[in-house]
Amino acid sequence: MSSLNLNLGKVAVLMGGASAEREVSLMSGQGVLQALRSQGVDAQAFDPAERDLVDLKREGFARCFVALHGRFGEDGTVQGALELLHIPYTGSGVMASSIAIDKVMTKRIWRAKGLPTPAWQEVDSAAATEQAFAELGSPMIVKPGREGSTIGLTKVTTLAQCAEAYQQAAQHDTEVLCEQFISGDEVTIAVLGTGAAARALPVIRIVAPDGNYDYQNKYFTNTTQYLVPCGLPEGEEAHIQSLVLQAYKSLGCRGWARADVMIDARTRQPYLLEINTSPGMTSHSLVPMSAKAAGIDYPALCVEVLRHATLDYAVTP
Repeated sequence: MSSLNLNLGKVAVLMGGASAEREVSLMSGQGVLQALRSQGVDAQAFDPAERDLVDLKREGFARCFVALHGRFGEDGTVQGALELLHIPYTGSGVMASSIAIDKVMTKRIWRAKGLPTPAWQEVDSAAATEQAFAELGSPMIVKPGREGSTIGLTKVTTLAQCAEAYQQAAQHDTEVLCEQFISGDEVTIAVLGTGAAARALPVIRIVAPDGNYDYQNKYFTNTTQYLVPCGLPEGEEAHIQSLVLQAYKSLGCRGWARADVMIDARTRQPYLLEINTSPGMTSHSLVPMSAKAAGIDYPALCVEVLRHATLDYAVTP
């Protein structure tokens, strides 16, 4: 057994949960569980939708690998519970997790820091969505403010589509976001580490069928292309990696995350879309792919993330 994973103790891999991304989380969690066990880690599956989190303390778990996605897992709620239980966990802390899952709050911080993100409007009705379309132009993205995996997302190209797009997003969240669509290359960038030690992994360029990188094409088809090396013009990759590190640090993220970026085809300006503080770890997931390009295999990636499990607040006597 490698010295890297000694003294990690009994580890709970939190997976499943109660969010709209439960199915993907179960796939991520199973991958992480097998990888950690292959490295000699005493890892066990734990589904918060089926068990009380207090069992983590009662059963002597030393740390948690958070493989939950979306609400009640990536939004600061589980992180807060683990803080109270004094059980170190992977990924960002309470505040960074709760901000990052809220696309509007994230964009406000990035805008305040002078970081590029597409123009947007919050809407609370079909009529407001139509007004946003008139101001933001076509195409426009309509999506829930606090969901991931493109759930409830619609690309709108006509005024007639606005009402249905709003209803689709509103089914998933009371907060609905209209966002200017950036036409060009779609890329994603993983970050590992915290503070000065944080580093961006190789950029992945995503080429989806008909440019439609939706839930099905993300997780269940093999027709989407993931290009790493990304093949971007010289200097662009380093610039985007630097931009994503700034975005990561501005939200107070730690441990690991993955940011999605669009590059305007005409101006080559990159725009930050969102950041995921509990990235997918399925067979189709992008952080493992990027890590592999950097010479880090899947089991080593899982151990590295787990080793940096921590708490926002030191345990008081």
